[in-house]
Amino acid sequence: MALAHTHSTPSETLPATTSTPTPTLGAATIALHGLQPKRVTGESLAGSIVQSTSFRQSSVGGDPVPHAYSRCSNPTVDDLEVALGAIENAPPAVTFGTGLAAETALFLSVLRAGDHVVLGDCIYGGTVRLAQQVLANLGITHTFAPSTDPEKIQAAITPRTKLVFIETPANPTLVLTDIQAIADICKPRNILLAVDNTFLTPVILRPLDLGADIAVYSTTKHIEGHGAALGGALTTRDPALLARFRFIRKSTGAIQSPLNAYLTLRGLRTLPLRVREHSRHAQVIAEWLETNPAVARVNYPGLESFPQAALARRAHATASGTFHGGVLSFELLGGVPAALAFLSAVRLCTLAEHVGSIESIVTHSATMTHADVPAEQRRAAGISDGLVRLSVGLEDPADVIADLTQALAAAHAAVNTPAVETKPLTAAAQLVAAK
Repeated sequence: MALAHTHSTPSETLPATTSTPTPTLGAATIALHGLQPKRVTGESLAGSIVQSTSFRQSSVGGDPVPHAYSRCSNPTVDDLEVALGAIENAPPAVTFGTGLAAETALFLSVLRAGDHVVLGDCIYGGTVRLAQQVLANLGITHTFAPSTDPEKIQAAITPRTKLVFIETPANPTLVLTDIQAIADICKPRNILLAVDNTFLTPVILRPLDLGADIAVYSTTKHIEGHGAALGGALTTRDPALLARFRFIRKSTGAIQSPLNAYLTLRGLRTLPLRVREHSRHAQVIAEWLETNPAVARVNYPGLESFPQAALARRAHATASGTFHGGVLSFELLGGVPAALAFLSAVRLCTLAEHVGSIESIVTHSATMTHADVPAEQRRAAGISDGLVRLSVGLEDPADVIADLTQALAAAHAAVNTPAVETKPLTAAAQLVAAK
């Protein structure tokens, strides 16, 4: 897929590996060792942090050096970029200080005044804010459309559309998008397709394999996984896009820091293991929540009741099994008062604006992650004021369920809803927990 516009772009320093690799190793092995495990005597097993702003050069106008200034490139950042690309069967990624910095670089790379972008109607609130309050002021227009319906995405496209940006599963409703179906609409029209794959990571879903041009990540979430380092990344198999992303990153100063790159690379090494466990625990808890009379509705792609369960089984199948990620959302009987009482009552789970970490985290989307999204737009996308998002951690699922049980009881007492009887895990959930 060609760039939407032709730009004069200076040559950029790229990591040593720039071609698309052909992996023969499994995802867990690649995440841990890369495509070619190193066997250098005396080399640090943990890697290194090159905490330097600049690098020595041999002479003025001499031969190009791998690194000159850390705003442009850095050895530790290179290591992370090579690893992120390898796990997605792509050239080295381009990393940024945050996920939103990655999105900003994407938009600035492929859009200019007068262009139009189609956005999925249920996406991260920060992306909505970026489109409505920043890009719009630069003359870049947008239309929100439900990406679950390819016909509505197609109807939203105009002659000025240069990019379609979707998120699957959507935050926080977990609705899915058929990436291949959207790609089939975009490619004949020479429109770029970008997919925010933060919730599933390349361990479960690889958008580039399904026809997307760019995969977008907040590496702050599952990839780093320990709540210690902000970061973002763009991956693509298009060399022109890679060069453009690097040029915009250099020009805006948005590169990932060496320390955060090191921490993110450390998290990446256990990503496949963590994603599988997050998914298994989330399945158990989603099934339990679905049988709890205090809960009106549960959104999780692994449930048979999920409206897109067939798509989930097809899209989320991996060599190690079918997994649906560690994030779910649910609505309580009693609406907003019950939800707020519940969020105040959790003890093991943490109330925070985050997902993908090793501990379980609950979030009130309407007042936290999506507070900047107009209320009418939130509700139209299925984000009610009473919706609770749960990022399931690595605790024993039974302990998380015990915390949810007492918090649900506290919510019942606070809003005086009819008494409910908490049920034990279903037989299906017990089987999942035993795996």
